[in-house]
Amino acid sequence: MLKIIGLWPQESKNQREELLSKFRLLFNVITLTFVLTIPALVSLIRVWGDMILMIDNLQYTLPCLITIMKIFIMWYNKEALSSLIKMVVKDWTKMKMKEERRVMLKQAKITRLLTICGLSLIVLLILLTFGSMLSGLTFRHVTNFTDPGKPLAIQAYYLHDVSSSPKYELTYLVQTISLTTSSLSFTAVDNFLGLLILHICGQMENLQLRLLNLGKNPNFKAVLKSNVVDHIRLIRSIKIIDNIFDLMLLGLLLFFGIFFCLHGFLIINVINGTGQLSYIQLIWYFSAHICLLLHMCLYCVIGEFLVTQSEGIHRATYEYVWYTLEPEAARNLMLIMLHAKKPLNITAGKTFPMTMATFCNVRCMK
Repeated sequence: MLKIIGLWPQESKNQREELLSKFRLLFNVITLTFVLTIPALVSLIRVWGDMILMIDNLQYTLPCLITIMKIFIMWYNKEALSSLIKMVVKDWTKMKMKEERRVMLKQAKITRLLTICGLSLIVLLILLTFGSMLSGLTFRHVTNFTDPGKPLAIQAYYLHDVSSSPKYELTYLVQTISLTTSSLSFTAVDNFLGLLILHICGQMENLQLRLLNLGKNPNFKAVLKSNVVDHIRLIRSIKIIDNIFDLMLLGLLLFFGIFFCLHGFLIINVINGTGQLSYIQLIWYFSAHICLLLHMCLYCVIGEFLVTQSEGIHRATYEYVWYTLEPEAARNLMLIMLHAKKPLNITAGKTFPMTMATFCNVRCMK
């Protein structure tokens, strides 16, 4: 998915492919900025004060701003991410036990499932966008002020007249293409982060297996040294990932919190009988609410899984039959215990750990 939008961190050895990748990235940024984000922000200024129209605008403007931030983070940290990809490739190509390969395949299958789900949501978005134009139905709150002619895919203000044909159809088509590429960017970065975290979780699980089987290896010191080096490598990888994505996760945390509050306001208005939404629009907002809730939950579940696996290394070292070893060998195990004493996690802005506890707190604040 990242290659489609030109965000794959590793540079291609083929100059033609590298040039096409840069062109795709440039096209993605231009359409996202000048077709969606800026016109939507101008429209937000125009409707400021009307809460319903502002919410209708922000449900697209906020994701666009988050997507721009994601693209910039991926582009700015290209070299660091490229080194992480090389680490993943090296882990897959080196010799490993059957149990270790099984663990890695399990994590890869989870990543593939997440990618399929993300692509399915994008396809569904495209079908709904085109379907609403063909059927005449709209999921947005439309007024003569925001949409003087036919309603567009998102609330936006353009300098040219979009009410006449074929300008309306062309604008709608360009908006749909921009929504598709921006959705790919939004989802692909999330899937890439999930891939890195799940891969490291798999490596930590493999490290636990090797620690529990240390006693079966005659070359104890050499194997223990290798495990210590591997553990330090995984710790450094998590720190690199956290340094790259902490601001993105903080932005997402704020985005989800704001979005939940806005949708809650709409639902309360409808329940109190003061809302201006149709049942179709209410179902759309409720579906978007559930989708974002699951998205937020997914970040926290992966973060919780990382904490569990890092704690598992400490537990595996503690449960090892160290009392059967020579005193010097037993002391060497303390190196892993000291490094594993503090659980590893990814954070939002170096402040909020992405765990299920954080997810529950966000839900409570709502």
